[in-house]
Amino acid sequence: MDSLITAAARALAAGDLLGALKRVALRDDPPALALRGIAMAQLGDYARAKALLKTAARAFGPREAVARARCVVAEAEIALVSRDLGFPEKALETARATLEAHQDRINAAHARHLQVRRLVLVGRLDEAEKALSGLDPTAFSPAHRAAHALIVAGIAMRRLRTQQAREALAKAREAAREAKIAALDAEVEEASAFLATPAARLVARGEQRVLLLAEVEALLASGALVVDACRHGVRAGDRVVSLASRPVLFALARTLGEAWPDDVSRGTLLARAFGARHADETHRARLRVEIGRLRAELCDLAEIRATTRGFVLVPIGAADVAVMTPPEEGQHGAVLALLADGEAWASSALAMALGASPRTVLRALDALSAAGKVLPVGQGRARRWMTPPMPGFPTVLLLPGPLPSD
Repeated sequence: MDSLITAAARALAAGDLLGALKRVALRDDPPALALRGIAMAQLGDYARAKALLKTAARAFGPREAVARARCVVAEAEIALVSRDLGFPEKALETARATLEAHQDRINAAHARHLQVRRLVLVGRLDEAEKALSGLDPTAFSPAHRAAHALIVAGIAMRRLRTQQAREALAKAREAAREAKIAALDAEVEEASAFLATPAARLVARGEQRVLLLAEVEALLASGALVVDACRHGVRAGDRVVSLASRPVLFALARTLGEAWPDDVSRGTLLARAFGARHADETHRARLRVEIGRLRAELCDLAEIRATTRGFVLVPIGAADVAVMTPPEEGQHGAVLALLADGEAWASSALAMALGASPRTVLRALDALSAAGKVLPVGQGRARRWMTPPMPGFPTVLLLPGPLPSD
């Protein structure tokens, strides 16, 4: 490797993109093309970056397996940043194994970080934690230590472990300052802002107030019976009942929770759960059936007792009942929560992250676009959807992933 390539690589590592481009802009040999591709990606020109990296990977000789693997890792990072979650996982794993076999442990660790970040995006937190546990960041460069700590903080926030998230963010901030890369500093500060952003709204005893992430964690650990409208479940301590696939039962549970300790009339329950304006005997019979199903689902957490005018929720072993909702409720809140990171998402990536069908996601995007809440960019298969970050919007609790159980 000649001195210009070495100098350009060092400039890229230090965050000096223009300095790196200045050294290789007029060269078309494979190492120069790869460095230009990485620099263009960091400048935001992903299409040009991908073309340069693909050309460089094809141009490397059969004995330059490590260089080709590095190009694959760079392409995977571009795909992740541009929210193209369809990038082949097998290709990235093969590249990581090649780098590991050739003792390029730093770039192998970077490939592993990309795999973990993708798992976090699609809500596979258990797999992400398992993959991350095999990495020891002490031998990493400051930039890679910061990236590692940011991933740890992201998983901790999804798990509602705010103290662990703060500790990881402190490590990330220290490493970013040591790396002296302004973009990395900004990323750490942006991640830290989530801890000070309202994450939910509490409804209890007829009153409402917003909750920070730490307050959400404290509420769920308090032992109170919580009707969680962010994840569509009911929980008390470690016991969790998911009603995500039972919207009628969840509507009944939420209505009873909002009224606690008072009861709720049958007419109100019919209106909230079924949208019935005028109750007849058929509606009342259906209400009795659904209340019976809800009793069966919540038998370990609460009783539902009949009263003269309706029903009342009685928690078992809990002194309080609270309803937790997103700060800003809407029909397509989960889509907005993903788009609130400010990145441009493909509709296929949104469908993959949410576990929904592409058609369902497209209908949601069309509705949000008509309401002026999201903007399409590009045409055809290159179309992406984005929205500016929305202050106060719950970008943690609505993201895909299991209900926290600890």
